[in-house]
Amino acid sequence: MPDSNPVPSAIITPPRIADIHSPDDLKKLDIPELAALAEQCRREVINLVSINGGHFGSSLGVVELTIALHHVYDSPRDKIVWDVGHQAYVHKILTGRLGRMPSNRHYGGLAGFPRISESPYDAFGTGHASTSISAAAGIAAARDLAGGKEKVIAVIGDGSMTGGMAFEAMNHLGDLKTDVLVILNDNQMAISPSTGGLKNHLVNISLNKTYNRLRKLIWHSVSLFNNDLGNSAQKALHKIEDGIKAALTPGAFFEALGLRYFGPIDGHNMEQLVKALQEMKDLPHPKLLHVLTTKGKGFKPAEENQSKWHAHSGGFDTVTGKSLRTSAAPQQPKYQEIFGEALVELARKDIRITAITAAMPTGTSLDLFQKAIPKRFYDVGIAEPHAVTFAAGLASQGFKPVCAIYSTFLQRAYDQIIHDVAQQNLHVVFAIDRAGLVGEDGPTHHGTFDLSYLQPVPGMVIMAPADEQELRDMLYTALYQVNGPVAIRYPRGNGTGIELRPEFCAVEIGKAKTVREGSGIALLCMGNMVQKGLEAAEVLMENGIDAAVVNMRFLKPLDTSIIGEIAAKASHFVTIEENSAIGGLGSAVIDHLCTAGLKQPVLKLALPDAFVTHGHMDDLYRETGFDTPAMTLKIKEFYRPEGR
Repeated sequence: MPDSNPVPSAIITPPRIADIHSPDDLKKLDIPELAALAEQCRREVINLVSINGGHFGSSLGVVELTIALHHVYDSPRDKIVWDVGHQAYVHKILTGRLGRMPSNRHYGGLAGFPRISESPYDAFGTGHASTSISAAAGIAAARDLAGGKEKVIAVIGDGSMTGGMAFEAMNHLGDLKTDVLVILNDNQMAISPSTGGLKNHLVNISLNKTYNRLRKLIWHSVSLFNNDLGNSAQKALHKIEDGIKAALTPGAFFEALGLRYFGPIDGHNMEQLVKALQEMKDLPHPKLLHVLTTKGKGFKPAEENQSKWHAHSGGFDTVTGKSLRTSAAPQQPKYQEIFGEALVELARKDIRITAITAAMPTGTSLDLFQKAIPKRFYDVGIAEPHAVTFAAGLASQGFKPVCAIYSTFLQRAYDQIIHDVAQQNLHVVFAIDRAGLVGEDGPTHHGTFDLSYLQPVPGMVIMAPADEQELRDMLYTALYQVNGPVAIRYPRGNGTGIELRPEFCAVEIGKAKTVREGSGIALLCMGNMVQKGLEAAEVLMENGIDAAVVNMRFLKPLDTSIIGEIAAKASHFVTIEENSAIGGLGSAVIDHLCTAGLKQPVLKLALPDAFVTHGHMDDLYRETGFDTPAMTLKIKEFYRPEGR
């Protein structure tokens, strides 16, 4: 007889995030367990950023996608490239780094972006946008040349997809015809998605093997019936299919590039994601899966204000998002805010002034311009080369374009700066934000090379303000005292708190300013390093060294007259700049001294010939020797006048 008291079904215990030590542990889980794990991962990211700070919205948006990828694919054998890498927090959690996540973006801890040197699961470093498809294509080509069988996946955000490099890569990938999966993570901010029942219907058809087999059977049957009719019918049906796709889905463009298009699918539906990835895994050609996600998913404040919660400094309630920080004294305005306000003020009086950003209106404070004068504001997307040449086009027609781009991202438009702007001597103003070290975002975002790569450009005027007032005046000067290309570099963070006067004053081009008199040794400082120089001079004075401090203001044209004047009474020079030691202020001063036949020795206090790590600015200054004790020690060791 059957047991009248059957044993009740076992209660399934959801997997614990702490039990996931590698992606292999995900292979054992079913769909409900994967979905339960997703909620734990999402909560882990929220808790982490609430304490630590970091990029936020993008990682919350790809929780299910990340879990599904590691469930279906065999990483690190299979290569997953994240674009941009700030969405890879859950990837790090699932690949053995959960215990180290509290160190994320801290000095000596995990990086905020994938890094090859950090983990074998990080297939490629991605701190800048639009690079993943190119990298994936190269990895796949290497696999093919070596006779490998591993899979290659590029996960690219819709913002990154606006960059021209992504389209160049897809165009080449279609020609290579190799096995690469591109996943378009569309958080519905840049690409308008298809919606409603039709979307789901097309997805089901696109991923249904029975449908694909049936379609092939129809082609074959028509062909057997009549060869001539078959060819004509196939062509006609193919055109009809293409027409339907072009009219009803965004996939026709990708198909034209040679990538088979699938989607869009719900990026928060674990069952759909796993099914789609499994269906596509064995397709041997380039393909693109369009996944719709919500930036900030699972954290209401981030869903409602996605721009604000793209990244956060931490210290907030994990439910309401309200700040938990105790009230502190008001901070000084940020340099970017001073710039944005000044530009709006000037543009209200001059209809020739336009503002251009490459997908960073908030970061550069050009959102102020966007709100005040929207018709003269241009956000070109993550497309720095286009931004620069677009600005050149405006300048060629008599407008005054101000192109505000982070130092690290302006590197991507170097050819356009030289060929399209400088060679034609066009009046484009480059507002170079985040110049110097930027802290926790690390080497992919430090702006440490702009002085070096701009100095050789003929006709380029390069200036750096020591404080907020100089930033305002230099912007005015750049717009009205210069006729060719001009760059103003200024740092990330808060200003000095100097009281601002309401009017703008022109700064004499190529003219430095002595801010502290001294004798024997002179500290020539660039931009925000003037304050560092003054601090060092005070300490040196306590040691009997009376150092002059000069605010150089301009790297190009260099104020050679003041150098000559100082050389008459100073036996030693020290240059201080938050830029690479190669090619910046120190190099320019040494070149001039050699040309002028002056023999004063020069100590260059600059960033090392290395990629500076991530961490708090105090830690980075200590590591690079930019803290006051280290600077003064180096200067004392260097300064050995006669009689000492």
